[in-house]
Amino acid sequence: MVVTREKVYTRVGDDGTTGLFYGGRVAKDSSLPRAYGAVDEAQAVLGLVRAELGRENELNDALVHIMRDLWVLMAELATLPENRHKLADGKSRVTAEMVTKLEHMIDALDEKFTPPSEFVVPGQNKISALLDVARTVVRRAERHAISAAPAPSQAGPYLNRLSDLLWTLARWQEGESLPVRSVTD
Repeated sequence: MVVTREKVYTRVGDDGTTGLFYGGRVAKDSSLPRAYGAVDEAQAVLGLVRAELGRENELNDALVHIMRDLWVLMAELATLPENRHKLADGKSRVTAEMVTKLEHMIDALDEKFTPPSEFVVPGQNKISALLDVARTVVRRAERHAISAAPAPSQAGPYLNRLSDLLWTLARWQEGESLPVRSVTD
């Protein structure tokens, strides 16, 4: 028996459109692909953080959990509003419980270090710098999600909390943050 592999390319999107979860096609530069594309980019940056970390540590475990959540988020953002009734909570639709879980993660981290009291200069180390890049990509995804999945969707709140969590993770990984102003300013 010969098994034939499907090609990675289909040529269907050459017309500038993309297919969505549960059907339908939209322009690649419309609100849905912009939103889930930014989430996909954030997930790729988190993968870069994981590659720098190594596998057996607390941060890696947290990132894997987040990255799995991002698949759920992308499924929701890749679905036309008229098809969202087909989504399943926690599997293809973000839930309030997923947002709360991020809040608990932030609260637990807050107990591990003293957060800076002013703006900081990013880049104390590679891991914290990559987490800050991921945070800024998540903020962009949040802006796009506002039009792609308006309330009562939990996509926006999830991304808002995730950017807060990434900021907190970056500061935790720095150990000691470099403040924007020095003592001599």
